[in-house]
Amino acid sequence: MAENKFSGREALARCLPMSLLQGALGGKWKLLILWYVSFYRVQRFGELCRRLPGITQSTLTKQLRELEADGFLHREVFPQVPPRVEYSLTPLGESFVPILDQMVAWGEKNLCPPDYRNPYRSEEE
Repeated sequence: MAENKFSGREALARCLPMSLLQGALGGKWKLLILWYVSFYRVQRFGELCRRLPGITQSTLTKQLRELEADGFLHREVFPQVPPRVEYSLTPLGESFVPILDQMVAWGEKNLCPPDYRNPYRSEEE
């Protein structure tokens, strides 16, 4: 797991599962990155940059590297000019998708205005 303030002995002593989860997924962008990669199945760096207005390239690079190091994302580099890099979910990342879906549903129900319509959800759902 990437080293951060949630990976110290004191944080781990409080609640190991939540401390480890916070350490792996803490940060402003990681949940959104995982959600976009899960929704679109594969995402390139530039696509994620466009989907996350306000993120810097260096922050996106850092967050992607941490998610890869923690086992949530797979990074595939294609040997071509210019180089193409694609990100997809690993089995660990796939196992987190139902939780992401529940988080979206909870946010829609409890945080969004009553007339909000999720553009990523089909009308039949």
